[in-house]
Amino acid sequence: MSKSGWKRYKLSQVMEIIGGGTPKTTVKEYWGGDIPWLSVVDFGGGNRHVYKTEKSITQKGLEESSTKILKKGQVIISARGTVGEIAQLGCDMAFNQSCYGLVGEQEIVQNDFLYYLLKNSVTDLQKNTHGAVFDTITRQTFDCIDVDVPPLPTQKKIAKILGDLDEKIELNHQMNKTLESIAQAVFKKWFVDFEFPGYEKSKFVNGLPEGWREGTLTEICDIIMGQSPPGETYNESGDGIPFYQGNRDFGYRFPTARVFCSAPTRFADTGDVLVSVRAPVGALNIAHDKCCIGRGVAALRMKNHSNGFLFYFLATQDDLWNRFNSEGTVFGCLNKSEFNKIDLVIPSDDVLAGFFRFVVSVEAMLWKNEEENRRLSGIRDSLLPKLMAGEVAV
Repeated sequence: MSKSGWKRYKLSQVMEIIGGGTPKTTVKEYWGGDIPWLSVVDFGGGNRHVYKTEKSITQKGLEESSTKILKKGQVIISARGTVGEIAQLGCDMAFNQSCYGLVGEQEIVQNDFLYYLLKNSVTDLQKNTHGAVFDTITRQTFDCIDVDVPPLPTQKKIAKILGDLDEKIELNHQMNKTLESIAQAVFKKWFVDFEFPGYEKSKFVNGLPEGWREGTLTEICDIIMGQSPPGETYNESGDGIPFYQGNRDFGYRFPTARVFCSAPTRFADTGDVLVSVRAPVGALNIAHDKCCIGRGVAALRMKNHSNGFLFYFLATQDDLWNRFNSEGTVFGCLNKSEFNKIDLVIPSDDVLAGFFRFVVSVEAMLWKNEEENRRLSGIRDSLLPKLMAGEVAV
């Protein structure tokens, strides 16, 4: 195919590179304002757009840290530690020094196309990192990458094709978040507020509905602690089964297979609840397929009934997870003995069965959306390098 009008540039030539900053964490008036402040934890989930951040800063904090505001539609990339995470902003945001803001040079590249150009260049960027302790993308890294850039009208067509796929993926993600919030609300109503179907006629004994009792997590579920196989059995070519080592592999609800293992030692089954047991402790996912779990992950499986109850119970344990994640904690990780100490109220079998009948339809829709997203992601990832190489007519 002819690539008429395409030009070759250094990646650094097609965009402005903007550094971020962090206000002093000891100054309270710099934090909690109305300016979203973005770090890599806010956009590491694989979505194209990021709309909100965990933390925000004040105007004073912005001025003190000498950072700049990135505008809606501009691009952000993680540059230190977990390098190469890329997103477009869904609104104006400030950002920390572990990221770069990237703004397309208007006469050369539009921001929507720049996002996909960078996605296609991630492997090259990661190969050209610097730093003795942490992998780091520096400004010089962008000087090392050559890219072919088509005329602006072609860029718009390419970005539209890929963007339509990403929009459907993000819509499915949003649908799943809505479905999960509905299930969480029902869980709270039934198992926290004790307003389950028929509760009006139930007798309460010592503050609990008749047939319910106090117990421990290990009474209702089996716990499989992960174990890391020999390093030489890891691969990225798909040999063996997916291997999840920790929180880095987790998505919004389902993990993403980056690494595979040809000699797995500890397994999670499809539908098991996966829990991150090393910092950050308490992140939750659902195993999409049978997989190998490393020492940063535990798999939990209900002995009876659906894992849905287990997932939503663990999602209410923020106080527990915060105890392990708090600065200066004596707990380095969540081990099996700590799981054994987790108390809960164990509902009666008939109420658990009722929750299963409710949640099974929700889970079916979540899985359907996830399956569709995996197909769409496969199409997008297959098209991306071909479109960027000018191998597909647009």
